[in-house]
Amino acid sequence: MNGNQIEGLVGMVLVLGILVLMALPSVLGVLRDRRIDRQIREAHEAHGERETQKSSSRSTVPSTATWYADGRRSKKFVSS
Repeated sequence: MNGNQIEGLVGMVLVLGILVLMALPSVLGVLRDRRIDRQIREAHEAHGERETQKSSSRSTVPSTATWYADGRRSKKFVSS
């Protein structure tokens, strides 16, 4: 190897090292988020096994279509 090849190799290793240092915090953050998500999921599953819910998880607020239909049904039409 001559001097130019060594300089190119050192430059390439330096650039790759900087790239790793810049990407490392992001990768660590993603791994941490996945670990926390897994712990939350396991806690929900453990809590769900202890307590059985009889009601559904759906909202009890009627939709707009239901509200509109109820309003239409309540009107009294007078026949002449």
